[in-house]
Amino acid sequence: MTSKNADGDQIKDRLEQLRCHFTWDLLIEDTAMPDLENRIFDEIEFLDTKYNVGIHNLLAYVKHLKGQNEEALKSLREAEDLIQEEHGDQSGMRSLVTWGNYAWLYYHMGRLAEAQTYLDKVENTCKKFANPSSYRIDCPQMDCEEGWALLKCGGKNYKRAKACFEKALEVDPENPEFSTGYAITAYRLDGFPGATQMSEAFCLNTLKQAVKLNSEDGYIKVLLALKLQDVGQEAEGEKYIEEALTNTSSQTYVLRYAAKFYRKKGSLDKALQLFKKALKATPSSAFVHHQIGLCYRGQVIQMKKAANWQPRGQDRKNVERIARLAISHLEFALEEKPTLDIAYVDLAEMYIEAGDHRKAEDTYQKVLTMKVLEEEKLQRVHFSYGRFQEFQNKSEDHAIIHYLKAAEIENASFLRDKSIRSLEKLALKKLQRNSFDTETMRILQFIHKLKAEMNKALEGPEAHC
Repeated sequence: MTSKNADGDQIKDRLEQLRCHFTWDLLIEDTAMPDLENRIFDEIEFLDTKYNVGIHNLLAYVKHLKGQNEEALKSLREAEDLIQEEHGDQSGMRSLVTWGNYAWLYYHMGRLAEAQTYLDKVENTCKKFANPSSYRIDCPQMDCEEGWALLKCGGKNYKRAKACFEKALEVDPENPEFSTGYAITAYRLDGFPGATQMSEAFCLNTLKQAVKLNSEDGYIKVLLALKLQDVGQEAEGEKYIEEALTNTSSQTYVLRYAAKFYRKKGSLDKALQLFKKALKATPSSAFVHHQIGLCYRGQVIQMKKAANWQPRGQDRKNVERIARLAISHLEFALEEKPTLDIAYVDLAEMYIEAGDHRKAEDTYQKVLTMKVLEEEKLQRVHFSYGRFQEFQNKSEDHAIIHYLKAAEIENASFLRDKSIRSLEKLALKKLQRNSFDTETMRILQFIHKLKAEMNKALEGPEAHC
């Protein structure tokens, strides 16, 4: 028994030297697991890519986390078959991650002899490349595979994914796969709360370079189109969208992002038409359901605007009907991906339009108690909840609390300005009723101080030279 324990410890030491999904410290929240698994299946089925081995390896790791080790072994076999098909001549080097995953999996299953067999395969390959370590090798392909795994596992892993692709590109700057991974990571990181801000030009250039090296890849083209739209070059972006839509490459992904492009452009009917096509292929996609919910939310806003923000009679019924459509898709998105924090605000606002204030309150409470909401999102939650308190619950005091919280978040935005204006309006109203209200006076002083600071920031340092 003791010798078996000693063997196990020895194997564990070797396993920890491997480069594979079990040692990459992939941060995956339990609640995000069903959505991650859905996205992996979507990618296997619908993303036309030459880089499919990694996604089967990731699926094996996710299956293991769910306690489905036999299923995990099946995924690793699929990864092995693909390596033989695509990289027969250099399959040893390409198999290192898969073999590492096999070794870990067999170790967790208590099958130590089989774990050792795969450790031996890794060791023999590493020796062949005269590597100083017996169980790990530094090569750009390995960095790239780690980058893809990190990228797929969500926002907390993006910075590390970027570093992996950068390292791979240093060795082989013209590699289409490394370039694609780097561009997608830069696109995701751009505007990601808490990420180091990159210049718009940097993000655009990485996408343009990836499109140049992968001219048939429709997926990367639609991401470039969305980025061009963000920087005010919508017409140029639309050319890439039209090009990608006529191509059969990764059509389901192209439909999703082309639809998002048209939603942001305000062409909601066209966006809905494309999203519904994408939904037929991927009926469980939290992303697609959330986006469809946003399209219907956009239609609600358009209808209210047309009715001068006071829809009555048939107009009111239409608003409620479309709000109900938005609700069904937003609820589904959150069932599939409970971590999709900002969708709770979209859902709460649609409950309000449908007249369901109790559900709106519950939804706001859910998002307000979520851990570590980024400042930008928290600002929107407080502003939206403040409006709900002011207009639906008729509670000025509660509204003031939440407008104040939104205004205190030092994230310069349209919503912060609106929160300050709403706060000032309510405070002045209260002061008219009671000119000795010291608490309200303090709030007004705070607003004036804030406005002065904001004006100073707008003028910039050169204004005071």
